[in-house]
Amino acid sequence: MTVFTVRAPASSANLGPGFDSLGLSVPLYTTVKVTPGDVTEVVPHGPELEGTPADKSNYVYGAMLLVARRTGLTLPPARVEITTEVPLARGLGSSAAALVAGIVAANELLGRPLDDHAVLDVAAREEGHPDNVAPALFGGIVVATLDKLGTHYVRLDPPANLGVTVLIPDFELSTSKARAVLPREYSRADAVHALSHAALLAAALSQGRLDLLRHAMQDYIHQIWRAPLVPGLSDILEDAWRHGALGAALSGAGPTVLCFHDNRESTEPLHTYLNSVMKKNGLDGRVMDFPIDTRGTLIEREG
Repeated sequence: MTVFTVRAPASSANLGPGFDSLGLSVPLYTTVKVTPGDVTEVVPHGPELEGTPADKSNYVYGAMLLVARRTGLTLPPARVEITTEVPLARGLGSSAAALVAGIVAANELLGRPLDDHAVLDVAAREEGHPDNVAPALFGGIVVATLDKLGTHYVRLDPPANLGVTVLIPDFELSTSKARAVLPREYSRADAVHALSHAALLAAALSQGRLDLLRHAMQDYIHQIWRAPLVPGLSDILEDAWRHGALGAALSGAGPTVLCFHDNRESTEPLHTYLNSVMKKNGLDGRVMDFPIDTRGTLIEREG
């Protein structure tokens, strides 16, 4: 077999009310280069992966083994080199990008025994929800479900002129810690609020109704409970629209915050506002603009 590279993008999940079911793809990438050989080597590269295992206990290689177990096949030996642009534990789907890249790499190494739907199912069941892995795999905006009947999804092309601005604070927040603060039960009113706003958000994104995003992205399921873990989040959710944001949400479990913007307009006022929120709360971080990645996971072969 020839040498090949798999590149999987970062993702932002939930987008407010779409808890565990809605996400989009962001052009920061985890790359896995596979060189078939006589022995298996796992080689993480770069500062983001410093300290991660350089052996078969590495998360990416563990993802590759999921495909072997699903198919009953044996992974042939290979050198697996891993790099990433996705900051870890920031709410940008770093684990999902690594998982998808590993699964797709193993599937390629084994001759593609799994189709795209089966690849998604393996990834979603390992993560426990499809909101990050689906956009990482397919790109764009994805609405997905996971239940005992399977994994199902609808992919949406991003509306014209829709871009994202992300505020990435310089501190980590584990998904387990962010999930631990969520209540076990919700009121009927909160459930209705979540269902109606998630439905409106999906419909607005599918029809390019940018004017509805600020209203549709309201959430009572997870953001209000996680706000104490992310200084300044409540202010941004309340006021970002006054500075050019079309809507704002906690990205995944956080601490990154995502704002939609109209890419025909300057984002300078929004950047100024987000930086002022960080300064007010004694935080450092980055504010960056991105298009929505529309290609998802790509495979490139050498030679």
